[in-house]
Amino acid sequence: MELEIINRRDNRLFKRVEVTFRVKHPRGATPTRNDVRNLIAGNMGVEVKRVIIDHMRSEFGMPVTKGYAKIYDTVEDAKAIEPDYILIRNGLLERKTEGD
Repeated sequence: MELEIINRRDNRLFKRVEVTFRVKHPRGATPTRNDVRNLIAGNMGVEVKRVIIDHMRSEFGMPVTKGYAKIYDTVEDAKAIEPDYILIRNGLLERKTEGD
């Protein structure tokens, strides 16, 4: 897999860096959210817990996935700002069951 950062923006109000990315995966299936989080964390030199993937989209038949991610200054900042469903998707919050 090859990561390309298309756009990078510092957002000091929300204590994060916002990136638009493109991942090329010519010999494989669409990468998982965790694969892309690890790729972005390694590329940007941050810990994986601080990377939040907002969305990823692949076009049919194309070995390219485009998406939008946010890299927070701390995990606590991410948990304070992001909605619960995004935190659950990125593994920072446990899903609640019916019995709870």
